[in-house]
Amino acid sequence: MSESASGRAAATGAQTYEDYYGFAHSPFTPAPDPQFLYLSPTHDEALNRLRHTVAARDGFAVLTGEAGTGKTTIARTLVATLDRASFGSLILNPFLSIDELVREVLLDFGVMSKDDVRSGRASAATRDELVGTLRAFLSSVASIGGHGVLILDEAQHLPPDVLDHVRRIAAMDEAGRRALQVVLLGEPPLLAALETPDLQPFGGRVSVRARLTPLSRPETEAYIAHRVSVARGTTAVSFDGDAIDEIHLLSGGVPRVVNQLCDRALVLSARDRVHDVGTDAIRRGARALDLLPADPVPEPPRPRKRWRWMFLVSLLGVGVFLVFAPLVDWIDAPPPDLPGIPHVAVQPAAEARPIPPTLEYARPASTPFLPLPAFLP
Repeated sequence: MSESASGRAAATGAQTYEDYYGFAHSPFTPAPDPQFLYLSPTHDEALNRLRHTVAARDGFAVLTGEAGTGKTTIARTLVATLDRASFGSLILNPFLSIDELVREVLLDFGVMSKDDVRSGRASAATRDELVGTLRAFLSSVASIGGHGVLILDEAQHLPPDVLDHVRRIAAMDEAGRRALQVVLLGEPPLLAALETPDLQPFGGRVSVRARLTPLSRPETEAYIAHRVSVARGTTAVSFDGDAIDEIHLLSGGVPRVVNQLCDRALVLSARDRVHDVGTDAIRRGARALDLLPADPVPEPPRPRKRWRWMFLVSLLGVGVFLVFAPLVDWIDAPPPDLPGIPHVAVQPAAEARPIPPTLEYARPASTPFLPLPAFLP
């Protein structure tokens, strides 16, 4: 397990994912470690072009790429592969004065020791003394076929006067070869800056321009597999195809972001005790890294107010009455007369009268008596 992972475990007292999966090294460490360098086609081409330029010593070199594409890892790999007669210095801080820069270079080349820095002897030296010491050292190594290699990271932030001093220090020797080879690393605006009048003297001496691009989807899959393999885990762990699709989509193929996503996803997967990293772990890791919006927090339930329900029920009842009242009146109304049928007036029923108490009939006085017919007895 790496020192960083061991430090996290000691600080938290918990098992890290490096422990759980048995990794000898943190597979997705943010440090630009040359042993984890994955040579995509553009990375391979950039490294080969820089090696050729350093070996030929015929001009300056510039390597550009977006932040996180692997420029510093390429630079460390270049320094690690120099022969014994060559000396490399990688300056990561672009905000140094020329005096501070030369001191760092002398320290990297081994001309100045850390004791010189701690004792103050290095800071007491003048600029002319520092530059003279560096030139004398470069001349001595050139006599045995060696040279120095100065790599300036984040060079887009370097002041023009510092680059101009570097150009003068790296002037050609008598044999027409540079005793100090300069490589600039920076983001794409560096190329435009080298075309400005202030940096034209340096930009005109750049013989090689290389560029790193983000990884494609297949390259992202190969990159992840390469780093897991180099870390030498004792327990199988893999990223499924959907997870790699999500990683490439969220990272845009930038190796630094790929490392961050995979590292966080492995933390979550080890916590869940799973060995197949899926899209859920990737998305949860992305939310923790602010690469995806967080899940919305549900609002707490509001207290119920009964009077609102009573009002709504009453309003609904009034609406139902207004809608159905005309319908009820229409049902109760008499049907209209059909065409072609005469109207028949219906008289009201006769009033019931009581039966008279006797059936005797009183002949009216005015009625004359009629004789019986002859055939009656």
